[in-house]
Amino acid sequence: MVLSHTYKTASKSVEKKGISKVQQFFSDDKRFLLVILLPVVLFFLVWNALPTMWMVGMSFYDYSMISATKTAQFIGLENFIYLLGSESVWSSISKTFLFVVLGVGIETILGILLGFLFWNSAKMPGRRLALTLLFSPMILAPIAIANYFKLMTNPNFGVISYIISLFNGGKAIELLTDVNLAFPTCLGVDIWMWTPFMLLMTLAALGSVPKAELEAANIDRLGWGQKFKHIILPHGKYILMLGIMLRTIDCFKTMDLVWAMTTGGPGAATELLGISLYRVAFQSLYLGRASAYALITLLVAIAFTSIFLFILNKKNSEVG
Repeated sequence: MVLSHTYKTASKSVEKKGISKVQQFFSDDKRFLLVILLPVVLFFLVWNALPTMWMVGMSFYDYSMISATKTAQFIGLENFIYLLGSESVWSSISKTFLFVVLGVGIETILGILLGFLFWNSAKMPGRRLALTLLFSPMILAPIAIANYFKLMTNPNFGVISYIISLFNGGKAIELLTDVNLAFPTCLGVDIWMWTPFMLLMTLAALGSVPKAELEAANIDRLGWGQKFKHIILPHGKYILMLGIMLRTIDCFKTMDLVWAMTTGGPGAATELLGISLYRVAFQSLYLGRASAYALITLLVAIAFTSIFLFILNKKNSEVG
């Protein structure tokens, strides 16, 4: 009995010492932070930093998977000079900028209008059902939405083409194969898909407005213009700006939706930057030129993000 009691006491003391060592190891805040961040840093290095550095290095080489030698040759800035002097590249850039400006702009306007409609409308009949239906497009796969609209715009049996034919003397219009209509059609599908995201951000922005200030404004009988300028906008503009920034970045790299609908056609009417980059990298197999193309795209995306972050930081400093 004495031996067993002594053994149990000794084992407990050993466990306590083990626990105390672990606790002592994590008691240092810097060491604990390092252990927590280490997996994230390793993941970032393996899946982000190393591929990016490889891409930057490859952009200075002439390397093609279909060349006879299959060896990379250093050519300096020739890939960048070729791309910046290519009319097709500038055409893709202009189409992408137009797609981003029109898409994000219209989505933001519609999202704000719908947000004000559903704001403080808890007693609206069918409000939950309406919001569920409105939010459903942005949670669907872009490939599924693209194929869905390809069927709807089919000139033979598509419901959208049928409705248009009623106003066109019974003549169906091929929306996705017409040079002048393919781009607006793809843009309309993108707006339909992502307007709910801006609606969600608008509701979040409006939800951040203090009710006490709105009640005080109602007591003072301020109009909607004064409420929006002095109460709603100062409190909600940061969340709304964040939504616009996220949507701009995502819209800038749009590829799957348009590719599934038109594959960049007809001709090059809907060839955005992502599609053009895909053709260079995976159809022509010019990896050096594709790396330079990807680097240019990355720098443009970083420029977009930097502009938005500068505006947000400037407004935060003004408030502070």
